[in-house]
Amino acid sequence: MLIRITVKPNSKADRFSVEEDGSIRVKIRAAAVDGKANEYLVGYLARIFSVSKAFIRLTKGETNPHKTLQINITEEHLRQVLGMYLTKK
Repeated sequence: MLIRITVKPNSKADRFSVEEDGSIRVKIRAAAVDGKANEYLVGYLARIFSVSKAFIRLTKGETNPHKTLQINITEEHLRQVLGMYLTKK
């Protein structure tokens, strides 16, 4: 499954959220230096989706806050995880 996310590095805490419009926002504590934030992001998303880091690959946006990732999970699994993090307003 391809997912598009917006990442904000250097945050005070890690946070994964899904907005009402379906956009995914991820805040991570790692600094955007020498690819460290991307490595951290993959590990963080692996925990969120309960998969190995090998199941997640950054396909677009290495130096951009707007990223596209390939995650090897089913559509059902994706819907379940996103539903748990949907932001209610």
